[in-house]
Amino acid sequence: MKHQVAIVGSGVSGLTCGLVFAEHGYRTAIFAKEIGQQTTSGAAAALWFPYDAEPADKVVPWALGTYRTLIDLARNPDSGVSMIELRQFSRTEKIHIPDWAIPLGARAVVPSLPPVMSSDVENGAAVEAATRPGAERTGRERIRSLKIFKSGFSLRVPLMDTTIYLDYLANRFVTAGGSIAANTHFARLEDVDPKFDVVINCAGIGARELVRDTDLEPHRGQVAIVPRIKDLPYAVVCDDAPLMYAIPRRNDCVLGGTNELSNDLAADSATTMRIVTECARALKIEKPNVLGERVGLRPFRKSGVRVERDQLRNGRTIVHNYGHGGSGFTLSWGCAERVFELATDSAA
Repeated sequence: MKHQVAIVGSGVSGLTCGLVFAEHGYRTAIFAKEIGQQTTSGAAAALWFPYDAEPADKVVPWALGTYRTLIDLARNPDSGVSMIELRQFSRTEKIHIPDWAIPLGARAVVPSLPPVMSSDVENGAAVEAATRPGAERTGRERIRSLKIFKSGFSLRVPLMDTTIYLDYLANRFVTAGGSIAANTHFARLEDVDPKFDVVINCAGIGARELVRDTDLEPHRGQVAIVPRIKDLPYAVVCDDAPLMYAIPRRNDCVLGGTNELSNDLAADSATTMRIVTECARALKIEKPNVLGERVGLRPFRKSGVRVERDQLRNGRTIVHNYGHGGSGFTLSWGCAERVFELATDSAA
């Protein structure tokens, strides 16, 4: 007889774990205080790229596993997953292309040259489009060079539109027989209904109190949601201070951001103005109108992402899956598959 599985937390990690168990035929329920857009995941830009998570020897394989699954999901327009060109820049130094990115097609770009459009890359006309003298460019090609940056590289990566993707995961989970209980808070994991003989801890930053994990710290991220930016078909990211990114989605664009040690979930108007100003300066555009502001607490764990099996005091199996920092979406499928292996391996 298969176990009954309780997932604590309904962000991207909890939803993905729940989906893996439910689609393997396990009776699975998700319990969370907040669901959907109210979670930290709802505030994420959700661009695939390992960020603010350790250790690299575990993070990279989990990220690559997730990448492969997201490539498949991108073929389904209803999933909210698409492929986009990421342009990662540095203002101050020659940027290093990660070793893991090279087999995925990462290549250096020169910020001072007119950018190559995704459509050009797909049509095999990248070099011609970027170098032909005096050529008249189409509307999609009229992107100004980003001279504010010193160096960069480009890579095609999955982008998860959280306004679509989180609902896609939840609906697919319910279709597979799972259930989601909102407004549920546990003081301890032992408080989960004893009928569930396997408990999966995907509580994110909430694991600080839930399992008294003092290694967890909140890395506060604030973003501004603005209308789609004309002629910006790729994502721009710069990790140098001040952190900035512009992530175009289906119906809007996410501008960021911040990464500071703080528990404050209130949006700060001065921070929003700084984000919009810096993005407009980097992209050489007029300041866009702000449609909304979001704040989330990235669950960074100083000793590394925790994916491990243990036992509760009453003997039930518990598998922890938290501490993903700024890589919750990037690690989601890779970690979920590992959680499933740990939970179902009787010899573990």
